[in-house]
Amino acid sequence: METMIIEALEIFGWTGLFLLGYLFIAFLVGIIKKDNSVMDVFYGGGFILVAWSTFILNGQFALRQIFVTILVTIWGIRLATYVLIRNWGKGEDQRYKNMREDWGDNVVINSLLRIYLFQGLIIFLVVFPVTFINFSDNTSLWFLDYIGVFIWIIGFLFETVGDIQLYRFLNDPANKGKVFDKGVWRYTQHPNYFGEVTQWWGIYIIAIGVPFGFLTIFGPIIITYMIINVSGVKLLNKAFEGDSEYAKYKRRTSQFFPLPSKKKEQ
Repeated sequence: METMIIEALEIFGWTGLFLLGYLFIAFLVGIIKKDNSVMDVFYGGGFILVAWSTFILNGQFALRQIFVTILVTIWGIRLATYVLIRNWGKGEDQRYKNMREDWGDNVVINSLLRIYLFQGLIIFLVVFPVTFINFSDNTSLWFLDYIGVFIWIIGFLFETVGDIQLYRFLNDPANKGKVFDKGVWRYTQHPNYFGEVTQWWGIYIIAIGVPFGFLTIFGPIIITYMIINVSGVKLLNKAFEGDSEYAKYKRRTSQFFPLPSKKKEQ
């Protein structure tokens, strides 16, 4: 038992150093470009780095470990690619511009601590179910693994389809000033956020298959809280305050969980 704890701490230590180095590179890019929204592109890669680090350092290469590492890699590459395409040539995101203005002369240190390192901490905590699977002894696959993969696929489809549909809508000049309420956006105001949260709950279900894996529930809880109350739903709703059409959309559409929409107001 003592040997296992020491090995786990060693894996955590190396993985933490890899992640810190990765975040420092993102920080340098952001400082040079004067654009802290580059962290949104680096964000998905941080999860991939942690997943593969723990997978390789432990060296068991069990089937469950292969599954979750690949799932995180698919999720991270898709997210980073989408954010890069969406933000290309648009400069710093307004959220980060506001922070830059608020921090004034202290923008460098605040950026490092409150953007890059803070998001690094979130990455480390959210991906912990995967980390735990990758350094634990893995038993044979059982029914919860397949349920977890199925839940993950549902989340991935919601996030991917939602992002594609919204991207096409926003890039059509004819839709300027309109509210998108077609496709999966008819059933939830935030299909992309719902999809992201669902994927991490799917991975948690898989983590239950290893001894004490149920204890990693704080991972999906943190990402759910962050998406709904901090960085996702709350910020977007605030951005559309005072928009009468969006207010109507909110009244007829489920805020988070997909549900049939109500009839449009006349």
